[in-house]
Amino acid sequence: MKKIISRCPVCNHELKVTRLQCSECQTVIENDFALSKFDYLSDEELFFTETFIKCRGNIKEVEKELGISYPTVRSKLDGVIKKLGYEKEARQDEESLKREEVLKLLERGEITAEEAIARLK
Repeated sequence: MKKIISRCPVCNHELKVTRLQCSECQTVIENDFALSKFDYLSDEELFFTETFIKCRGNIKEVEKELGISYPTVRSKLDGVIKKLGYEKEARQDEESLKREEVLKLLERGEITAEEAIARLK
């Protein structure tokens, strides 16, 4: 069985599924069916996502499994996040983590209040 294509080979717009057929009894159902966001990932992006999930999100494990560097894992992850439509949320989470790190550094006395303010801007 072939993987469903999700983009038009002529104009590159998203395709929709309009017909389903049972391979056993040949029943046919026609309607407008939605594809999942994951159907729009390339084979490479889907393989990366499956590996990431298999490794329970542990970037070090993904590095080992795929034989790629940390920056490459992050880049691929950012690409999948963007393609799935979560880029804005990911940026907010990243900014939130950065703020937490700065506050921890300040709390431990590793940076001054002025440095913390500068980093938070």
